[in-house]
Amino acid sequence: MEKLNRMAIELVDEALEYAAELNVGATQLDSEATILDFGLEFDGGMEAGLLCTEIQTAGLATVRRQLGTIGTATIPYVELSTDQPALALLGSQKAGWELTAEDFEGLGSGPARALVAGEDIYQRIGYSEHFDLTALAVETDVEPTDAAAEQVAAFAGVEPSSVFLVAFPTASVVGSVTNAARAAEVATYQLCELGYDPLDIVSANGRAPVAPIAADERTGIARTTDALAYGGRAHLVVRESFDRFEEIPSTAGEEYESPFAEIYDEMEWSFEELPAGLFGPATVTVDVMGGETHTFGETDEELLIESFGL
Repeated sequence: MEKLNRMAIELVDEALEYAAELNVGATQLDSEATILDFGLEFDGGMEAGLLCTEIQTAGLATVRRQLGTIGTATIPYVELSTDQPALALLGSQKAGWELTAEDFEGLGSGPARALVAGEDIYQRIGYSEHFDLTALAVETDVEPTDAAAEQVAAFAGVEPSSVFLVAFPTASVVGSVTNAARAAEVATYQLCELGYDPLDIVSANGRAPVAPIAADERTGIARTTDALAYGGRAHLVVRESFDRFEEIPSTAGEEYESPFAEIYDEMEWSFEELPAGLFGPATVTVDVMGGETHTFGETDEELLIESFGL
């Protein structure tokens, strides 16, 4: 299999080649790192969001959009499927890099994480890599700085000129699309956090609504989390049975039935204090190969209508 970063860079090249068609832009910093603007000064769009998701998953997932409904409103949905869930979702897509450098803060996801491989999940999946180019998707409402790019380069072991940062706010089309594409990832991650071997997850599929674009970042974060926790559906194919599958969906959390705007306010927007169980998909079906099929959780359309302002 090709390296995650090599496959992602091919997709970055596609974004650069078709930047005008995707409504995105690119600039080079003084450090010679490249910033791809997927929603800061440029509008981006659904196609840009799908391509950003492909970059986040290093090309190891199939991502597509569909139309669905919530109440009487027509809403786009994003569906993601992969037969490499450990690498695509945990080793690449997971937003595991809190990028903090001088005057910049952002949340990073993508294959650059595998060059660092400092998170416990890389030991569990037995993966790390070395490559001379790298890509990191950064959820932020300001353009990444030279200090941020140089930090990524230092941790990843590459030159700053080899760093490509795909930047977008949560409150953007790309932000809503890429977060809707995380239903399979959050289900996979929740299952692994419960103690399941990530290498025994054979296939993962997920689907969630694309939240309407919010006017500010906090509303965007709350809406996109609601989209997953109250509207996200996941299907996993696994090798071994397990006695804690019912703890995967968001319904297992004590805070279930509260909009995330309220949950975040109560926690004063301190994300590290939030229980991990909050972030599962609304429903999950787990198909044990040669065994039983289990389904847990439920969606909450009324809460989504309220959250989305429909």
